Amino acid sequence: MLSAKNITKYREGDVVLESVDIDIEPGTITALIGPSGAGKTTLLNILSFSLFPDTGTIAVNDKSFSFPYSDGSIPQPSSLVTMVFQQLFLWPHLTLRENITISGRVSDAELSELINAFGMKNFIDRYPNQTSLGQRQRAALARAIALKPRYLLLDEITSALDIEQVEVVAKYLKKLKTGGTGIVAVTHLINFASRISDQVIFMDKGKVIERGTKELVSKPKNERTKEFLEFF
Repeated sequence: MLSAKNITKYREGDVVLESVDIDIEPGTITALIGPSGAGKTTLLNILSFSLFPDTGTIAVNDKSFSFPYSDGSIPQPSSLVTMVFQQLFLWPHLTLRENITISGRVSDAELSELINAFGMKNFIDRYPNQTSLGQRQRAALARAIALKPRYLLLDEITSALDIEQVEVVAKYLKKLKTGGTGIVAVTHLINFASRISDQVIFMDKGKVIERGTKELVSKPKNERTKEFLEFF
């Protein structure tokens, strides 16, 4: 399990996350929804060890870290956890194919499957600056999948995709889930969240306001959640 308990994070004196708990089981998909500035991306960064909380505990399977961390070393990102950032961070001097295969963990057959699954055949050998944002998003997702993580964290991975490509991503995430991958997806696409998720978490102002199954999207109990979802 990937777990975070009592996570608090401050930025310039303001509370970004306050006493947040989240558990990600292998073979499940969790959607994080909520308004911009709710702390969703910060939480993903903390789960990936790209950012450390001011207080709280993070556990990856049987390895646990408590913060503030004081044993003299800095916790390193776990090989079990991979994140696709909104910025994507593709190497500009490498083609999309080279970006995906740079880890050396993906076989020719696996690469071919990813290219076909995400419809990348016509642009796979282009450089990032020769492709659209949606094409780069697909390549960044494929690169993350090629690492074969136990836990996959996705920050708005469908933001530049059309309806058909969102459906492709949804189906592939479900396939990864069936294979035992635990997935967390930050998304503003509420229908997408409802369709793919085992767990939905609504956040606002750095707090978890409500959590539940995908039924939360259609039948929220908290008034703030209802207020947010009435726009969708």
